[in-house]
Amino acid sequence: MIPKDETFNGTWPFTPNFCNAAGFNQHYVDVGEGEVIICLHGEPTWGYLYRKMIPPLAQNNRVIVPDHMGFGKSETPMDREYTLKTHTENLASLIDSLSLSNITFVMQDWGGPIGTAYAVRFPKNIKRMVYMNTVAGYGRVSESVTPIHQSPWFEWIGEGMESGRTESILRNAGSTVLSIMKIIGFQNSSVIDDDWIDAYSSPFPDYDSSIGAYEFPIDVYLGRISDYVLEGVEGVPALQAKPAILLEGLEDRAIPPDRAIEGFKSLWPDEEVIELPGVGHFCQEDAPDVLVSHILDFLSANR
Repeated sequence: MIPKDETFNGTWPFTPNFCNAAGFNQHYVDVGEGEVIICLHGEPTWGYLYRKMIPPLAQNNRVIVPDHMGFGKSETPMDREYTLKTHTENLASLIDSLSLSNITFVMQDWGGPIGTAYAVRFPKNIKRMVYMNTVAGYGRVSESVTPIHQSPWFEWIGEGMESGRTESILRNAGSTVLSIMKIIGFQNSSVIDDDWIDAYSSPFPDYDSSIGAYEFPIDVYLGRISDYVLEGVEGVPALQAKPAILLEGLEDRAIPPDRAIEGFKSLWPDEEVIELPGVGHFCQEDAPDVLVSHILDFLSANR
């Protein structure tokens, strides 16, 4: 857990806020006024991933960026389950505590399943859905697309399960976070400096603190998310009625782009897919200005 006032030499200049509604100390950024945009991060990052996107998005909107339990400046309780269900319930508690509605979700990696799991359960609170290198969890794909377990990331997860290598590396994320991100599909090495390394490694000083970074991919690999996803299936028609867009970096090594695109189009056949050549899984690091431009256009087109 990062000290609450840490700015990493000014690269994270946002006032920290905390919420205990979910039974742990959850950090979030809350800046700007207007329509609500909630930006959701994934594995093994935190709100820092959105640092270059928050100011332009907040010029005319209220931007909220929570850190999931076990990530960033949020607490890492040892007596909680780190599952899709728990993370979604944590998000619901935060949204309730802030009395938010007409929400636009901006979601990457695990942000997609978490935001979607919330949206199918509370569709009246949702206005728009922005997917970025992620999936909703309800899309249908043909046999011709790349299976999720054949992506470089999940092949790496599986190959190291029996030997203990996967757990050893993911449960020591403080020293291995850059290597993890490169396996997943990190492209833009020009952003890396001491502050960047410090920001992404600081949430994980030891084995226990890295539990979230380990459990996220294992939740998928072992299929533990399936029951909770299926429980929300009745909300899919309401989800499909929301405006949506997919911004897809084509150098993703975790979620095969062909799978993400086909799954999205199966849910929203008439909505836009923006393909981003040269952009990897961590698209917010690779092309933040491009993402912001498309998101603002999407908001304007779906008032």
